[in-house]
Parts: sequence; C-alpha cells; structure tokens
Amino acid sequence: MKSKILLVDDDPFTRRLFEGLLRDAPIELHTAVTAAEARDKYRLADFNLAILDQRLPDGNGLDLFAEMRRERPRQMAILITGFAEVRDAVRAVREGLFDYLTKPFENLEELDAVIGKALEMDAAYREIADLRETLEARPGHPIIIGHSAVMEKQLLQVRQVAPLDVTVLIEGESGTGKELVAKQIHAMSSRAKMPLLEINCGALSESLLEATLFGYEKGSFTGAAKATPGYFENADGGTLLLDEITDMSQKLQVSLLRVLQERTFSRIGSTVQRPSDFRLICATNKSLEAEVKAGNFRSDLYYRINVVVLSVPPLRQRPDDILPLALFFLDHFNRKFNKNVEAFSHDAITAMESAYWAGNVRELKHAIERAVVINVGGPIRPADIGITSPPFQEAALGTQIQPFREAREQFERVYFTNLLQVAGGNVSEAARLSGIARQNFHTHIKQLGIVM
Repeated sequence: MKSKILLVDDDPFTRRLFEGLLRDAPIELHTAVTAAEARDKYRLADFNLAILDQRLPDGNGLDLFAEMRRERPRQMAILITGFAEVRDAVRAVREGLFDYLTKPFENLEELDAVIGKALEMDAAYREIADLRETLEARPGHPIIIGHSAVMEKQLLQVRQVAPLDVTVLIEGESGTGKELVAKQIHAMSSRAKMPLLEINCGALSESLLEATLFGYEKGSFTGAAKATPGYFENADGGTLLLDEITDMSQKLQVSLLRVLQERTFSRIGSTVQRPSDFRLICATNKSLEAEVKAGNFRSDLYYRINVVVLSVPPLRQRPDDILPLALFFLDHFNRKFNKNVEAFSHDAITAMESAYWAGNVRELKHAIERAVVINVGGPIRPADIGITSPPFQEAALGTQIQPFREAREQFERVYFTNLLQVAGGNVSEAARLSGIARQNFHTHIKQLGIVM
C-alpha cells in the first residue's frame, strides 16, 4: 500500500524536485499551491505526511500545521523554511513538527532520509493505534511488537509451534521478551482457556521452589498450616512456564525429569501420586547446551525439554522494531502518568536505533519511562533517554573543521574500532552487527590500519 504525502508549496521548482525524488518510491504524492487548496485536499484524504512551505501565498506553513494537528493530533509534518525562519521552525518542533528543512536543498540523500523516517514514524503510530484497539477489546492478550525480518521469522515459528502440544525451550538474552513469547504460544494453543502459570527458578530457594511446584500437605514442614496444591497440580490442562530453568538445582532437575516422564507427582509429605497434564515451556538466558557441557545441567533433562527451540533475537539485531516499541511504551507511560509527552525528535530516533541496548527491550522500556517522567515539554531528546553522543561522533567532528575525506576516515577508524571492542574482537560478530559482509568488513579494517 502506498503512503500518501501532501506537498504544499507555490514554487514549481520545489514541486518538481520532490516529484523527481519520490517518483520511484511507493508514495502517492499530492500537491497544493496555497493553504486553501491544501485544506480542501486534507479534508478528503488521510495523509501519512504533510510537507509544508513556511511562506505560502495565503498564509504560512506553521499555521496550516497547527490546523492539521487540531484535526489529526498525530499528523506527521515537515516544514520547508529559509534560514531566517529557523527559530520559528525549532519552536514548532517542540510543538509536534517532525522536522524542518532549509532551502536551498544541498543534500537530497538527507532530504530522502528525513521523509523516510517521518513515514516510518507515521506507520509506527498507526500500528500502536491498532494494538491499543486490540488490547482494549481483549485485555491481557499478549502483544508482540515487531515487523523486522527476524521478528517476522520468530512470529512464524510461534504460529507453527503453538498448536502442537510439545515442550518448547525459549532461549535469548535478558530483556528480549521470552516470557511474552511463552504467553503468545499459550494464547494460540488449544490450552488457551486454561491457566498459564509462570515461575522464575532463580528467584526462589531450592526448598521454596520445590514446595511451589509440588505443593504440600498440612504439617509436612514447619509453616505448612494447610494442604496447598502446587503449580504441577494447578497447571493441569494448561501451561507451565519455568523461567531461567538453568538456575534449578540438580536435585530438582531429577524431580522434574521424573514428573515429565511419568506425568504424575506427589505433594511434599504425601505418597499419593497425582496425574497432571500440562504443557511445559522453559526459558533461559544461557546456552543450555553449554550448561550441560559444564556439568551444571543434566543431559537427560536437557534432551527431554529440547524438543522445539525458539531463539528470541536481541534488540540490536532488530533495529526496525525500536521505533514501534518506543512509541508503544511512550503511549503506555503517557496514559499511566496522565501526561501528553510529544514524540521523539529526529535525532532521538537515530540515537535509539543505533544504540547497543545491552538490556534489550526491558532497557528501552525503562528508558522511555524515565523520559516521560522527567519531560517538561517538547519532544524527547537523546539525553532524555540516557543516550549521549557516541565517541565516534565526537572524534569525527572534533572542534575544528576537517576536509571531508579526513573526517570520514577518522570516523570510520573510531567506528570500526568501537565495533570490534563491542564484539570482543570477533570479526564475524562485528561484521554482523554492522550489516557489512565479513570479507568487506575485513578489507575496511585492513585499509584503516586497525590491528586486532
């Protein structure tokens, strides 16, 4: 489906420039010469982006933008302005304008990039609106946000696995959303109307975890004031999620293996065998295979739960999902704190999409929460979410103007050096993070004289 852009400018040269720039893009370009003509077209169509000249024959772009925002509060707009009007444009950015462009246009690639980012923001807003409707219609329903290639593959695997009553092992770094994937599997399974019980094996002591899983009879240990069913019993017909399964003690690993083999268990303090039909989902932020080799996890239990493995990708491998996630969290915390914080500035979006996010989605969520709490007006800036200028930017720009070739070489040297440090000196991993083919990556660092 094509995006719709409304270009409002009385300069025929500017209109031809945009027509040429967007000719081969999946974009439907509508043009208007005056503010009055723009109003008529705006009433008849839903535009993904408006590009407005500041000076129009019958008004100005900022006033027109204000009118549009009153009708559609999330309207994406870019202002075309002269250098003398930049101060007004900067003020408008604080009021919701996505960005402004100064004439004459010297860098068409930058112009194209700003338009692309604005359309990406609009698409993310619309996605969040649809998700909100889903959540309101089906409260508590698990929602996985992501349209990147890796997440599309992940969601396809979830849809394939969910209806099959098999044990699933979910691997991934902390904060990637393993629990959400488990909830999605349960929600799409034949057990969806039965309970999903979750327990973090690393959060409880061995004795407390055992009592929680198996249940206990009255008087079976100090404090057991009454007979209490455990998760094995309560999950009958439903799903049991054992998070951080690698933190389970060797003793409980043996007990769990027996339950999985026999599909029966007995409460602590009882010899009565109770049947339970539950689906098991396990999650871990460690390599289970490595834990087996290290002697920390039983191989027989590993082979029992290693039926279907889903690997949740880290956020840095899915940068296309960062903006939709950030907007979802922004909408959530605006509602939670009864605030109306404007969206992200262009540089904040760029910073978020290039950040490493070691804590993954969880870290991004907390960063957006902090930004909403401290915001006193205007869009969210990089510093609001804890992102400062990366070292390579300071090194590349410096305090003095350099010839372009020297500045680019300096930028590349610091960029590739930092990338190799993040990857622990692993060229293949660094190449993957950068999106550059390994052979080309190796050529780059060799030409730059970077010694590993």
